[in-house]
Amino acid sequence: KEPLITPSRFPNLLVNGTTGIAVGMATNIPPHNLRDSISAVVKMIDNQVNEDRETDIEELIEIIKAPDFPTGGIILGTRGAEAAYRTGRGKVITRAVTDIETMSGGKNRIVVTELPYLVNKANLVSKIGELVVDKKIEGINDIRDESNKNKIRIAIYLKKGVDPDAILMQLFKFTELQTNFNLNNVSLIDQGTQPRLLNIKDLLMEFVTFRRGVVYRRSVFQLNKAKDRLHILEGLRKAIDIIDEVIDTIKKSESKADARTNLMEKF
Repeated sequence: KEPLITPSRFPNLLVNGTTGIAVGMATNIPPHNLRDSISAVVKMIDNQVNEDRETDIEELIEIIKAPDFPTGGIILGTRGAEAAYRTGRGKVITRAVTDIETMSGGKNRIVVTELPYLVNKANLVSKIGELVVDKKIEGINDIRDESNKNKIRIAIYLKKGVDPDAILMQLFKFTELQTNFNLNNVSLIDQGTQPRLLNIKDLLMEFVTFRRGVVYRRSVFQLNKAKDRLHILEGLRKAIDIIDEVIDTIKKSESKADARTNLMEKF
């Protein structure tokens, strides 16, 4: 049998994010922090069980403040994320993590150590090089990709006397050192049959409802297995009470199959 859905034990859609569903139906959900997402689910359950009330979106936004991108970077403000959590749609502005280092001879360099989500490092370095060649950004002397397998490090060396903050603002404007992530929380619910735009509360409630169903079906499955086992144990208990007669019946039987039939007919 092929399962319709698999029983995830945490809100995977929110934690890992997703993009795209089908032709004419778009979704763009960013990754979120695992601890925050589970804490929000626990908050919803506790409010229902302990206080017999639903959870406000404001309470959830206090726990899940913004997406948590695995490549790092900085989110500029939480207004866009909060709009998405309330309505299902919003825009998050992300920036690379940069530092201005002073060098000898009155020169500076801009060092990039974290990139916005889904930005390709090689394409970014190439784009900066094109802007320098085309003289759209002036004042950059050299660009070096000094990254290794453990960390990202892009060093942008500036000419003497150039204002590094001004260059940095130009890089944010013309390159993917600053990007927009448009949240669109369209999800397939009712076992993947119904597309719907979900706010953060609806999305988490769908997961809680799903988990409730999973735990219920698991409990029924375990109960049926226990009942089947109980039937065997009751038979063994009965056999122990009349163990001498059982042994005598087995000894007088011609084969294993004959012994089974005799035991069933006699006891």
